[in-house]
Parts: sequence; C-alpha cells; structure tokens
Amino acid sequence: MSLAGELFTPEDDQNGAGLPGIVISHPVTSVKEQSPARYAQRLAEKGFAVLTFDAAFQGESEGQPHLLEDPFIRSENVKDAVSFLISRGEVDGDRIGVIGICGSGGYVPFAAATDRRMKAVATVSAVNIGDMFREGVDLTGQDPAVLDHLLATANDARTEGEGQAALTMPLIPMTEEEAEQAPPRSMMREAYDFYRTPRCMHPNAPNRIVTYSIDQCVAFDAWAFVEMIAPRPLLMIVGTDADSRAHSERAIDKAADPKELFWIEGASHVDLYGDRERFMDPAVEKLTEFFTTALRVETPAASVG
Repeated sequence: MSLAGELFTPEDDQNGAGLPGIVISHPVTSVKEQSPARYAQRLAEKGFAVLTFDAAFQGESEGQPHLLEDPFIRSENVKDAVSFLISRGEVDGDRIGVIGICGSGGYVPFAAATDRRMKAVATVSAVNIGDMFREGVDLTGQDPAVLDHLLATANDARTEGEGQAALTMPLIPMTEEEAEQAPPRSMMREAYDFYRTPRCMHPNAPNRIVTYSIDQCVAFDAWAFVEMIAPRPLLMIVGTDADSRAHSERAIDKAADPKELFWIEGASHVDLYGDRERFMDPAVEKLTEFFTTALRVETPAASVG
C-alpha cells in the first residue's frame, strides 16, 4: 500500500552533513493536515526535516476497508515513514526522531521499542488506546459492561460486514448535544470542538473507525515494551488539566532512563493539538530542545521552504 505524506523542510541546510529528521504520526480518527502539520511547520522552522503522513486505510493513503484502526499496522507505518525519511538525500539517516500525538503517542513508542533507527522518541497528549478501551480515558476504571458492549459490537460488526462494506462507528461526539454530555475540558468534549467544527475540521477525517477495529485496539498495549526504548531518550509532554494524563504517567513509570515527563501548565488534552499558541509555544520549545540535544543539531534554520 502507498501512504500519502508531506515533507516539511527548512529553506537551507546549514549543517552541511544533512538535516536531522522527525516523523510525526497523527491521532486516531485524524489526518496529517491537522495536528501533525501544525507541529511540522514549527519544527521545520527550527531546522528539522519533518515528515507527516496518513496511516494506511486513512486519509489519502491506500488500504481497504477505509478507516480501519489497527494499532499494529499503525505502528508499522511509523517504521515505514522512518524508512522513507532516511531515503531522502537531504536527511541524515543517523539522526531521526519520532513524535506521536494522542493515540499515536502509544503507537510511536511501541514502534520505537524495536526500531533503533529512531534515535529519540517524543509524545504529546499520549494515549494507550488499549488501556483507554479497557479502563476508560482517565484509567480510573469503568463498568465491565462497557467493555463487554464494545466487544459485542465489534464482534457483531464482523459478522454483519461479511461480504459487504465494513461497518463504521464514530469514536468522538459527532454533535454539539453529544459533546455537552461529556465533562467540561474532557478529551471527548473538546475533540468535538476541534474536529467537528471549522476550528480544524478536514474532509479526509470523518472521525469514524471500522467498527471491528475495537477488538484489535482492546488487544493492544502500547507500553508492553516501552522500557526497550532506552538508552535512547523518551520525552512525554502532557497538560496538567488533561483527563488523559495518567497514560503518560503510567508509561513513564514503566520506561527506563533517560526519560522525562514534561507538564504544560493549564493545558487539557486537546489544548496540545497545535492551535492554542499559549500551550503550543512551550511544547514546541521543549521538543526543539529535546531533539536538538538528542539528534546533535548545531544551527537551526530560520525559514521554511
């Protein structure tokens, strides 16, 4: 399958030995033109070559059934993106970092655990999608009936979809009325505002997944091998007001040094999606500092081509 991507580069390579590269993987139900593009533009201005891409089955990339959310394929796609970035003549293949946002904040560390071409690993508002389905967004636990219902729905969709188009379901609130049923400042309430309004709506991101994706997500554990990232550095950026903060805390607890949990004061989960400057600025500053050190960057460029 061919994956669609976009490469952001500084106007000039002032290093002379090739640009440090960064791959950014998009959130679940999202596409490259949303949060990844916002971070890519800012990081390219700092001197990095940054690749964003649509996962297989999603956005402009190939793959049927469209909108499949397979965590293992999503993780493999990160490795594929690294391979492509290394192949670029303007990029130094020995200086590649990776960033995962939201659900990709789980997929990226999972991929990096066994792909040592990824020299530095960062996440923003990370979510372990398996833990989310099993335990709820905040990981405080949920009624077992919730998971039973989700799995029954996924299993039924496999039967009903046999021989015809795969059934899909929304993963976030699709109307303002549905969003208002979620707590203020919660991931689900703010995801509606970010994805389903002109704020950042995109025609390639219907915010739905193939229904039987649920059982694939439930079986996934993003942190299963997170300690294997070491001795490469791990940075996890999270908002102090994020209802998903426990995901990053759990990962950091399990990871080996060097690791850092970096807090953005007052930020919710969605505040770090890239269009809130007062939260975006410290996140980009921290990412720049992290990758500059980890990828041995000398002189960042000032403009983007």
